[in-house]
Amino acid sequence: MTVKTKNVIAAAAATAAVFAGVVPATAAEAIPADQAVRNVVLVHGAFADGSGWRGVYENLTKRGYHVTIVQNPLTSLADDVAATKRALERQDGPAILVGHSWGGTVITEAGVDEKVAGLVYVSALSPDAGETTGQQYEGFAPAKEFVIESSKDGFGFVSPAKFKAGFAHDASDGDVAFMRDSQVSINMSAFGTKLQNAAWHTKPSWAVIATEDKAFDQAMLIHMAKRINAKITKVSASHALFMTQPAVVADTIDQAAKAVSAKTK
Repeated sequence: MTVKTKNVIAAAAATAAVFAGVVPATAAEAIPADQAVRNVVLVHGAFADGSGWRGVYENLTKRGYHVTIVQNPLTSLADDVAATKRALERQDGPAILVGHSWGGTVITEAGVDEKVAGLVYVSALSPDAGETTGQQYEGFAPAKEFVIESSKDGFGFVSPAKFKAGFAHDASDGDVAFMRDSQVSINMSAFGTKLQNAAWHTKPSWAVIATEDKAFDQAMLIHMAKRINAKITKVSASHALFMTQPAVVADTIDQAAKAVSAKTK
């Protein structure tokens, strides 16, 4: 067989692997059979739903994790926390609780649940007990490209005209259009609700920060992550990194699960 023929066969095999969805050889290995934490619960933020976690879900399930995606009603902090607790009740053991954006506030409150072994904040908010979500913005630059409009009944949504620039500039036009037109409005009063608990005081935390996030000031994200003593991973991405950077998010969740599992041995 000539070198040219070998190259053609190799190229064809690589192309076939891509279209067949084969995991590359460099992908993370499956979780060990004796690993203590094998459950992951994903909590989406405002203006989105659980479908954006698809890439993270597929990455983690291929490794052997049991993944549950919460569908927040976004009607109040209490309602979203209740939805997350229902998901935690279904877990057969300890879990890593993950939140994106507003979902960070939710996991901060719900994360005191005894089944939660660790927290992962994905460009997410992390108020302290007695604080509101809105207070986290104080002292930081406003997000000029992230524009929220409100309906007459007090629910907010991202301005359609600003959605790509403010929420997901690194996503394809097709994905942006779908996210923009399927966004879930949030009750704006939720941002003024004080938390009763802050799980990050007692649970180890990780943070994935999008360096091109237009929804939050970068200094604000760093400040919040450092305050909760989170292990920080930065990635070049928009606020929609939970969808556009699934491998980085999944790797961080995997690291968290392995870290807390090692402490239990």
